[in-house]
Amino acid sequence: MDDTLGRTFKSAATNRGPEARVMEPILTVTDAIDPRAQEAISGGLSRFNLEKSGISDRRPLAVLVSDPETKEILGGLTGRTSLGMLSIQVFFLREQLRRGGLGSRILQLAEEEGRRRGCCAAVLTTISFQAPDFYKRHGYQVLGAVDCHPPGTSRIFMTKRLQ
Repeated sequence: MDDTLGRTFKSAATNRGPEARVMEPILTVTDAIDPRAQEAISGGLSRFNLEKSGISDRRPLAVLVSDPETKEILGGLTGRTSLGMLSIQVFFLREQLRRGGLGSRILQLAEEEGRRRGCCAAVLTTISFQAPDFYKRHGYQVLGAVDCHPPGTSRIFMTKRLQ
C-alpha cells in the first residue's frame, strides 16, 4: 500500500434490496492526500454546491508578507471565499513582525477582498493560546469553543459581519 499511515478498511456492506448490487468500498486513512483524491472530494463538493445553490464562486485567497530584498515569504494569511463567506484558514507572522500593526493590516486586506468578492461574513478558528483577543479587537465574536490538547486549551470559532 502506498499510504503513509497504511490503514485501509472495508466498509460494512449495506443492504439496498435483493436486486441491488452490494459494493464494499475501501476506506483509507492517510496523511498523504494525492491530487486525484483532493479533486474527487473538493471538486465533488463544489459541483454539489453549484447544483444546490446555482453559485460557483469558490476562490482561494492569500495576503502574503515578503522580504523586500530576498522576496522570501515571511508570513501572511491564507483562506478562501465561497457562497458569500470569507474563511480564514491560516494566519501566521514571525515574532519580529508582530505588534506593529502589520497583522491588523493583513486582516483588513483579507476582509476588504472578501467584501469585494461579495462576502457578507468572515469565519475563522483560532486556539486559546494563539490570537483570540487580536480577533476580538477587530470585531470578531466567539461562536463557540471546543476543548482540545494540551489540557486547558480550546479551539475557538469566531465570526464577523463584513457588510
